[in-house]
Amino acid sequence: MNCDLLRGERVRLTARNAATDAPLLAQWSYDSEYLRLSDAGPARLYSLAQIQEYLEKESAAENPHAFFFAIRTLAEERVIGDIELDGIRWTHGDAFVGISIGERALWSQGYGSDALRVILRFAFDELNLHRVSLNTFEYNPRAIRAYLKCGFQIEGRQRRALNRNGKRWDVIYMGILRAEWANSAR
Repeated sequence: MNCDLLRGERVRLTARNAATDAPLLAQWSYDSEYLRLSDAGPARLYSLAQIQEYLEKESAAENPHAFFFAIRTLAEERVIGDIELDGIRWTHGDAFVGISIGERALWSQGYGSDALRVILRFAFDELNLHRVSLNTFEYNPRAIRAYLKCGFQIEGRQRRALNRNGKRWDVIYMGILRAEWANSAR
């Protein structure tokens, strides 16, 4: 039991800090591609004050059905994104994972995959969950590759559910079971 539970090979997960993380989240929110990759809703801009207030409320709330983390690089201790387990249903042992890497310069460099492996270890070893689910968008092949690399499997799709730039795109649903993770992660 000598494992640093929230540390991977390239990143570690930490609590989010409203004072230091809000400016980064505000900066990322001005990148419409980032917004469209991380949310199916319309791009919505939030002020620094709104984001800081949201993070403060989140940290003050005792939500037994969610765990929110900042993703920090090991090398510089720099916050580069966030990841969460949300909608946890303890009776069924399942949760939804959401991840975003806000620093564009670090896209496609393995930071997101490493953060996913860490959150899956937390979900399955610490929280004793049975399955973790997510959804992504057909127009985000980078994310789909990362999820598959971490052991997620495509479980279904909602055909032509999103309208982006005059084109219809599928929402892709993916999941990983504890046994699948255990067979691939160890």
